[in-house]
Amino acid sequence: QVQLLESGGGLAQAGGSLRLSCTASGSTIRPYSMAWFRQAPGKEREFLAAITWNFIIRYADSVKGRFTISRDVAKTSVFLQMNSLKSEDTAVYYCAAGREVTGPGVTMPNKYNYWGQGTQVTVSS
Repeated sequence: QVQLLESGGGLAQAGGSLRLSCTASGSTIRPYSMAWFRQAPGKEREFLAAITWNFIIRYADSVKGRFTISRDVAKTSVFLQMNSLKSEDTAVYYCAAGREVTGPGVTMPNKYNYWGQGTQVTVSS
């Protein structure tokens, strides 16, 4: 069982930066692929970035070049550095963990077993 807790959300201006953190407890995240998703009001949950259990990284086109995902296995944490924020980045951001998720599956919410409660990111223009 893995519990995930996101932090680092808040209010940012367009063009600014935020760094989200996701800390796991209950189990090591070593065998888990970790991902970030977001969900805006009235929209479906959207894949943003994933870093697999073997450190393969994938980004959605909408955030490529602006967002960077990383993980610290020793600290059981995963991070999302968000730069050049836009108003359309406003959403609730979720961290997810899925055991040994690979390939195209990293973009699919239903491949992840554990989710955090989410953290709000609001970007003002």
